[in-house]
Amino acid sequence: MLELLTGTALAASAGLNAYVPLLLIGLGARFTGLVELPANWAWLQNEWVLGILAVLLVVEVLADKVPGLDSVNDMLQTVIRPTSGGLAFGSGTTATTVAITDPAAFFSSNQWVPIALGAVIALGVHLVKLSVRPIANALTAGAAAPVLSAAEDVSSVVLSVLAILAPLLALLAMAGGVLLLFRWLSRLRRSRRARPQPASIR
Repeated sequence: MLELLTGTALAASAGLNAYVPLLLIGLGARFTGLVELPANWAWLQNEWVLGILAVLLVVEVLADKVPGLDSVNDMLQTVIRPTSGGLAFGSGTTATTVAITDPAAFFSSNQWVPIALGAVIALGVHLVKLSVRPIANALTAGAAAPVLSAAEDVSSVVLSVLAILAPLLALLAMAGGVLLLFRWLSRLRRSRRARPQPASIR
């Protein structure tokens, strides 16, 4: 069960930012004892892979803060984020972490299943992000872009860390994030309706 929670949180994290969970898994495996990747996922801790992921992360973080460009970036990420989610779910559920001590017992016969599940989860989160961002930008004249992007980046990091260290807390964090998103959007819509409309010129 913990493997499923870990994979779900990592995939959801990838839906927010494609590179954060993969980078944290790779760094955790290379420089700490928190993650022990199996042989078929060892490439994630390669220094070249980590360097490329770090560069892509910087590009993603910067592009996602610019109104208008953030929506274009989201469109381009429609393939990348689900792919990353599949990789994050697959590597996370087969690695030995603080929470997972017997990963071989999970999805042992169907290795493609966790990758497919991760891709679907990340795609779902990505589609929500893709639909929310233009609405938020329109309601705030673009001011919401950097705020939402920063919140998504922080959420991605927190989810990835909790997925490795405390999967149950990651589940609570995901539920809280969904609740906060709906409350924030509802508040934005109410404030938009409350603004006085300009008088029409006849």
